[in-house]
Amino acid sequence: MAASSHRITPAPLVAAIDQGTSSTRFLVFNAKTAELLSHYQVEINQSFPKEGWVEEDPKEILQSVYECMQNTCEKLTQLNIDISRIKAIGLTNQRETTLVWDKNTGEPLYNAIVWLDLRTQSTVEHLINKTPKRDKNHLKPKTGLPISTYFSAVKLRWLLDNVVEVREAVLSRRAMFGTVDSWLIWCLTGGKNGGVHCTDVSNASRTMLFNIHTMDWDPELCAYFDIPMEILPRVRSSSEIYGLMESGPLTGVPISGCLGDQSAALVGQMCLQDGQAKNTYGTGCFLLRNTGSKPVMSDHGLLTTVAYKMGRNKPPCYALEGSVAIAGAVVRWLKDNLGIIQSTSEIEKLASSVGTSYGCYFVPAFSGLYAPYWEPSARGIICGLTQFTNRNHLAFAALEAVCFQSREILDAMNKDSGIPLTQLQVDGGMTTNRLLMQLQADILSIPVVRPTMPETTALGAAMAAGAAEGVRVWSLDPADITAVSVERFEPQINSEESESRYARWKKAVRKAMNWETTEPVHHGKGLPKVPKPGSMTMGLLCLFGQQTHLT
Repeated sequence: MAASSHRITPAPLVAAIDQGTSSTRFLVFNAKTAELLSHYQVEINQSFPKEGWVEEDPKEILQSVYECMQNTCEKLTQLNIDISRIKAIGLTNQRETTLVWDKNTGEPLYNAIVWLDLRTQSTVEHLINKTPKRDKNHLKPKTGLPISTYFSAVKLRWLLDNVVEVREAVLSRRAMFGTVDSWLIWCLTGGKNGGVHCTDVSNASRTMLFNIHTMDWDPELCAYFDIPMEILPRVRSSSEIYGLMESGPLTGVPISGCLGDQSAALVGQMCLQDGQAKNTYGTGCFLLRNTGSKPVMSDHGLLTTVAYKMGRNKPPCYALEGSVAIAGAVVRWLKDNLGIIQSTSEIEKLASSVGTSYGCYFVPAFSGLYAPYWEPSARGIICGLTQFTNRNHLAFAALEAVCFQSREILDAMNKDSGIPLTQLQVDGGMTTNRLLMQLQADILSIPVVRPTMPETTALGAAMAAGAAEGVRVWSLDPADITAVSVERFEPQINSEESESRYARWKKAVRKAMNWETTEPVHHGKGLPKVPKPGSMTMGLLCLFGQQTHLT
């Protein structure tokens, strides 16, 4: 009797769906210790139907979630962990990726147009040209964003203009628009049989249709893009019960947290105070700095975004963001398109074998350049080639490119805030690459701090879900948050060498600018226009897009 009266109740668990650009994962955390107990991952296929187009299958994305959920639950059962201890599910997702589906049939009306996609470049140029003074920042006072191919509104405009099924569904009031979070929540909570059509503030703030001051869809912005407001999801906070799982092993469990992936990483890195920042290295690279309860507008090419809103009655928290389109994607490109590595993990070994790029610089502007330039006409280049250059140097240059791009957005953020970061907190799949982390510290000339538990994006979603009203199994009080163990990478080169390498990188970036236009490009018939030779004396391999192959 005495023993049973002191029986310890097992800690509640919280799960997270992490739906990224290249993979889907389902992870389960201990709500009291933040310990990761089990997870499962499935890769997502990307298709490139035309030059600059990037698409994914919405049904494959949904199926990957169910597969990950099922396999994780089976693994927990094998560990003798009762899945009934899972009290809530959080969701974090690739942002901006755009979907439209039929609410009556539940069928997608087109593939998901991925955030990296460039098909809307001519639409963007048209929109900018019709603004006063041809200003790409014309909508920034309301949205915090420049007019760019990156954001959802122009992708949705393209779907309305070019896909008959989408246009007809809108006219017959059958269409639903959403980013990946909206699609998944709708499907998981019942789909055509009463599914909840919603999004959270962090995802809504990436559409160019959301007013970051009123915290709702803006009629004037919707009119500007000619988007019917009735197809938009309801905007909710990042931490509240949206609905219950309607099928699978976790039927009846509330979905109660939703954050765009970069906001989730900010929360998971415990950057909950004004001035704290993190950099995530995934398909792209994203540096976010918490600016507290007031939006700060950037003068140096950064975005102003809603970081999170932790409850219906809680105030929103804002962030400054530097967004880089191509980070981990450059490694995938070296593997899939050039074939110089057989697996993504191989790049560290190749690069380490030479320890230098030997003067080779790689600007992976496959989707133009994002922050701080917002230049969709840029294209990828590799320059500084000599007969000595080999694939090892190219691998090293690719890793350096990720670090140089992070340096550019860190510099912009330091200028905007006026308070330079003294260290950089990092997370994301690429941070397992120790050479990359050391290169980053060297190029920034400040320490890089990596948590030993790398799944901070999923952790952020779990925290939001566990802290929701009606769940309350996870405390976000700073005094209750478990300290995370970290590894530090200190700079190992002098600042003069760092600045010299950075200056040459900037020179390479200038060469990548203003390459592509929306004029017709010849493919095989007649003679294409050849750029006039410049005065450059270094070897130069230009005009790289996402689909470039060397065979």
